Amino acid sequence: MKKFVSFIVVSGLFFISKATLFAQEVAPGGVLSELHNVFKDKFVQGGVPWMTPILIVLIVGLAICIERIIYLNLATVNTSKLLKKVSEALEGEGGVEAAKEVCRNTRGPVASIFYQGFDRYDEDVEVIEKAIVSYGGVQMGKLENGMVWLQMFIALSPSLGFLGTVIGMIQAFDDIAAAGDISPTIVASGMMVALLTTVFGLIVAMILQVFYNYLLNKINSMVNTMEDTSISIMDIIVKRKYNK
Repeated sequence: MKKFVSFIVVSGLFFISKATLFAQEVAPGGVLSELHNVFKDKFVQGGVPWMTPILIVLIVGLAICIERIIYLNLATVNTSKLLKKVSEALEGEGGVEAAKEVCRNTRGPVASIFYQGFDRYDEDVEVIEKAIVSYGGVQMGKLENGMVWLQMFIALSPSLGFLGTVIGMIQAFDDIAAAGDISPTIVASGMMVALLTTVFGLIVAMILQVFYNYLLNKINSMVNTMEDTSISIMDIIVKRKYNK
């Protein structure tokens, strides 16, 4: 996962640099050029030292989201078809070994849990059930990998924005103290930093929150499927063992 996230971060920075160059080449007055100029101006007005960490949080957070979406989609399988294949393999000449082979050739946590059950087929039912439950917890941990970091980025981005707000207010009061006067021109720079960093921080948090909720819903759905199919595979194993 770390290598994949690093790749996405580098790719994101490369894309931003290329997009910037492309926007600069667009004919003056174009929509893309205008958006680029607005973003660049606001980024600079918000203060590069305070806006850059927020941008990094967005890029890294999106990298984790993309990695999790790809992982979860690849881990999703048709459990009904898998149960059918496993049942047919058990009833065939290969028996348990054939069922294990089906699980080995199927990606995803459900197939891995099935394999753990069949790997202990010759042991007591209680041992098989314990193995399935234990390995289910391991697979659930893999599904939730990276979610803690995403939670941290969701909380961190507005905090960075509020930090910029405090810095901007301090800057505004310093300018007032230096000038000995309160005028819109004097405090505008500091207030611009204060407002823009907060806005960008909140926007980043909202974007990541949407992805986080989607991923959380996906994970909960997969965990429910894992629990349901674990009961089904235990029923299949118990029936086969007692029917012998």
